Amino acid sequence: MRSVLAIIRSLFFGFRDFQALPRRIEAAFRQQQDQSERLIGWFQLSVVLLFGLLYIISPKTHMSGFWGSPVPWGLCLYLIFTALRLVLSYRYSLPDWYLSLSGLVDLVLLFGIIWSFHIQYNQPAVFYLKAPTMLYVFIFIALRTLRFDPRHVFYTGLAAALGWLGMVGYAVFSVDDGMSRITRDYVAYLTDNLVLLGGEFDKVITIVTVTVILTFALMRGRRFLLQAVTGEIQKQALSRFFAPEVAERIKGADGNLQAGQGETCTGSVVNVDIRGFTKLAATMLPPQVMQLLSEYQAHILPVIQKYGGSVDKFLGDGIMVSFGAARPSDTFARDALYAMEDVLDAARAWNDERYAKGLPVIDVAVSAASGVLIFGVVGDENRLEYTVVGTPVNLSAKLEKHNKVLGSHALCDRETIRLAREQGWQPRPQPKSLKELPDEAVDGVSAPITLFVLS
Repeated sequence: MRSVLAIIRSLFFGFRDFQALPRRIEAAFRQQQDQSERLIGWFQLSVVLLFGLLYIISPKTHMSGFWGSPVPWGLCLYLIFTALRLVLSYRYSLPDWYLSLSGLVDLVLLFGIIWSFHIQYNQPAVFYLKAPTMLYVFIFIALRTLRFDPRHVFYTGLAAALGWLGMVGYAVFSVDDGMSRITRDYVAYLTDNLVLLGGEFDKVITIVTVTVILTFALMRGRRFLLQAVTGEIQKQALSRFFAPEVAERIKGADGNLQAGQGETCTGSVVNVDIRGFTKLAATMLPPQVMQLLSEYQAHILPVIQKYGGSVDKFLGDGIMVSFGAARPSDTFARDALYAMEDVLDAARAWNDERYAKGLPVIDVAVSAASGVLIFGVVGDENRLEYTVVGTPVNLSAKLEKHNKVLGSHALCDRETIRLAREQGWQPRPQPKSLKELPDEAVDGVSAPITLFVLS
């Protein structure tokens, strides 16, 4: 009983499903509805043009010229109203009262045209009850489903049922016809200007039934659409805080994510960092620091994304990126080295811009390490994070710091070079673009290792 009352309240006083949603989701849903209004307007324009074409080619009787009947006048009014509605739908978000009025005007003009048939053909009023044009009522009801607002389907269907009852009442009780126009003989109904009340009630019942079915179907469809819009908005929001492939994993997970879930893969980890950032930031105001980081990331991130890198986390001025973990790849090491080279190019171009403005240059360093990684979920039940762990993660971070020791800007280990060459990477043709440093001692690494400097 409560659910029935809730449905009735929603149909007459509006839906409250937006109250539990963020405003951005409500705005996205209303944007979809506004687009639907334009589609409805174009359908209505097609209908009135079809009406006009059918009227032009239909045989005429006692008319005095083209405008001798109410039909063309009604069609012109309908055309003007439809065109106005279509124009307004492109300029504004149409209010509910206007949409309800629009549905009512549609039916008034339709029934007005049907009513005029008995005048046009010089017949008793019951003549128009047999006009097949009445079937267009269902088009007007169905059009309202495009907006995904069951209220307007309900209002239009209710107005259509009441309107047709009024049309029947006028035909039966008009001065000229009288009650003698009612019959129970189906053959007489078909062959003469008589009213078969059962047949007219069948039309009304059909209108009501179709309206109720579409209203309830649309209420279910509205819930699903809201869920779909909500999911898409949330996915877009997640993609701004996570790499798109990570957001897709979170959204598409079969069950609840739990800490400890993970998978093993072979990949590369790249770290990008601004050398001397802490000292530089101490001389700047907080808004200037954030502006610097924003510009830095705006130059670096497109390069990383170009080669399929997935940003694992931002560490202040540091950026940790994985290749082949969140997004499986057969060319992860090759892509990592190409990304490193282009990061240096992007940093150089950025510094050229800063130098031209009289700003201090920014020293960007980058490193890479490759090997077996575990990509999975860490944290607790209240705070989870997708990340990569493994020896390459730690080594890449240490190599990034070792850049300062060597005075270099790009370092990687032997394994990354080996895998990258197997995957088709070639160093740049410039002299000394790749320099090998055997038996290099790195702070935090137990034994000397072979490093390569990219320049």
